[in-house]
Amino acid sequence: MKGIIVFSIFSLLILIPVSVYAAPIKVITTTEDLAAIVKEIGGEQVQVDFLAKGVQDPHFLEPKPSYMLKLSQADLFVRVGLELEIGWAPPLLIGARNSKIQTGSIGFVDASKGIDVLEVPTGPVDRSQGDVHLQGNPHYWLDPMNGKKIAQNIKEGLIRIDPDGNDIYEKNLIRFSKKLDEAILQWKEMMRPFEGEKVVTYHNSWPYFLRRFGLKAAGYVEPKPGIPPSTSHLREVIEIIKREKVKIIIMEPYFNDRDPKFVAEKSVAKVVVLSPSVSTGTGIIDYFQLFDHLVTTLTNALK
Repeated sequence: MKGIIVFSIFSLLILIPVSVYAAPIKVITTTEDLAAIVKEIGGEQVQVDFLAKGVQDPHFLEPKPSYMLKLSQADLFVRVGLELEIGWAPPLLIGARNSKIQTGSIGFVDASKGIDVLEVPTGPVDRSQGDVHLQGNPHYWLDPMNGKKIAQNIKEGLIRIDPDGNDIYEKNLIRFSKKLDEAILQWKEMMRPFEGEKVVTYHNSWPYFLRRFGLKAAGYVEPKPGIPPSTSHLREVIEIIKREKVKIIIMEPYFNDRDPKFVAEKSVAKVVVLSPSVSTGTGIIDYFQLFDHLVTTLTNALK
């Protein structure tokens, strides 16, 4: 009888996916959004930390020695890519002196791989055009469908580090993708009454989100990405809002609200502050809660 019990337990154990990697795998991501998805795919096999908080502008981050220390100890590094972190991630990687996570190495993941990138410049680009990204708009995580491609890229990175954990990561990826598909149907249903609605945004962070949920950008408070608006430009935005009957001005929490408030007061539009990222400090703790926040806040404002 004891032999039968032992054999039965052993039979069950061999059916459970097991990684032989000396967990946890240390993963450093550039943003909280990526860290949240790493947790979904890596589960208990990973220990995740990030560099840019969700309440910070990810274009600009001061490189600190503490960030280099984190990267020096990482098994896997995950970046947004498309030049979003171009001003601060490269010097941090160099300073970390960790050969595993350098560009092209086994522990380097560019989460933008395979993304249908929007707004790729087709002509000459110079500084007079503002903070234009040569590889296209990098805010692709704001389309939840792209979350599945991000997760796939992360899974591939984890498997390179821990091939024996393939079954675990694949199972987690399938579960995450299925949950995301179901949530997207709900979010789209909530946004359906507002399809075709025009909005004004402060920065051009939202083309992926707007495309997914059927909204349109009528204009921007910034005349060009990263360039503060002049008084004449603000007047133009006010006229656009009046002419197009725009109800809301979307802005991120890390931008100064003086100009959006001025435009709103002169045009009777409403300023709506939306977090474009997972931010545990504000209670948005995962990728699903991010879109719950975005969709709920927007639908309430557009009503």
